[in-house]
Amino acid sequence: MYAERLLPHDIDAEEAVIGSLLLDGESLSRIGHLLKPEDFYRERNRFCYESCLALFQRGEGINQITVAHDLALKERLDPVGGMSYLAHLVSIVPSPVHIEYYSSIVSLTSTQRRLIDAASNIAEIGYAGEADTESVLTRAEEVLSRVRATQPSRDFVSLRQILDQYMEERDAITGAMMSNAAPVMSGFDDVDELLGGLHRSDLVILAARPSLGKSSLALNMAVHAARNGAKVGIFSLEMGREQIALRMMSSEAGVDAHRLRLGLLTEAQEQRINDCIGSLSDLQIYVDDTPFQSIMEMRSKSRRLFMEHGLDLLIVDYLQLIQGRSRGENRVQEMGEISRSAKGMARDLNVPVLAISQLSRAPEARQSHRPQLSDLRESGSIEQDADVVMFIYRDDLYFNEEEWEQRYPDQIYPQNVAEIMVLKHRHGPTGTIKLLFEGSLVRFRTAETEPGVFA
Repeated sequence: MYAERLLPHDIDAEEAVIGSLLLDGESLSRIGHLLKPEDFYRERNRFCYESCLALFQRGEGINQITVAHDLALKERLDPVGGMSYLAHLVSIVPSPVHIEYYSSIVSLTSTQRRLIDAASNIAEIGYAGEADTESVLTRAEEVLSRVRATQPSRDFVSLRQILDQYMEERDAITGAMMSNAAPVMSGFDDVDELLGGLHRSDLVILAARPSLGKSSLALNMAVHAARNGAKVGIFSLEMGREQIALRMMSSEAGVDAHRLRLGLLTEAQEQRINDCIGSLSDLQIYVDDTPFQSIMEMRSKSRRLFMEHGLDLLIVDYLQLIQGRSRGENRVQEMGEISRSAKGMARDLNVPVLAISQLSRAPEARQSHRPQLSDLRESGSIEQDADVVMFIYRDDLYFNEEEWEQRYPDQIYPQNVAEIMVLKHRHGPTGTIKLLFEGSLVRFRTAETEPGVFA
């Protein structure tokens, strides 16, 4: 397939690397983590680099004489071109100061060759004609993963560099809230103050028992983020796109969702809906309502959205509906793989992934009914993979007004009061925030402090 085209390589860069090492053997410590012998396209340059590595590991000096001696011991001196070739390498490099730049070129062309090889292997997988689609895609993904696994490891970085980067990112956050390094604001001031916004590359889990408003809260955050310039992607595995649009219109226009669905609107409500449609249409929100899909499909679609339109926030509703590879053989392991992949997606795209999760029935069996982190443990490794875990809890779903007055006579009945419980926060404090949930309008809002309720 690729036989007619010469594989990527840069002989000049390879020779410059070896020549720099012959001039300054100590410079190997600057590139040893970046280059491996197999990264060299020309065999004689690979032989020379292997000799340099051998000398370095033995603690011996690296220069023309020592490298020639090591090559001779391995019967490679004549194949590489003898002392004259080593002299040539020294003569073409004015200074070894740019060795890292030369090495980066050699590393890049090596990666390109591995990609071409991977493409050939993937083509063979495609031609093999296997019946199982998931198996084929998994094998292809593993081929590409091996290419990534060969990338140079990260090296030590000085504290000064880390702090300089921190200062740059902090300036970006304060100076341009929607820059690539800035967190995405949820629109709820208390939530944003506690979390510092939804941080890029974070996996944020929003979990609750059914009918507590998980999807509504996520959609409220999506609209707010989009109003502030963010590009938002939504994977809705439970609701159709029309239902999502209706929920957004109800929340934004302040129109009862049930009446909107039935078309029972007054003239004033019709006007508010029309105005709302105009404003929502300008937002960069993209919805995929495919009901059954794998995390690999979602990752591919997210990357395409990122490349074509940009992406600042990704919402997944909800994790338990994502198809795993093992097809139900071990759902706990499946969920572990899904949550790890969701975290990988957040890091790969450098966006916060807000993933909605169902909870086990454990809270129903407890006297307090309040969710705990352990309620996620039946769902693979969600708790471990997440950077932030938030739960929604409402007392008024477990106690009627009469029961509440008997239990807590000095406290106002928390009608429609939702507690947003941040029980894990990798970057900072945990805490509980209270919001009002307007069920008919499918939206949450911040309320004025009221004694006994928002205390």
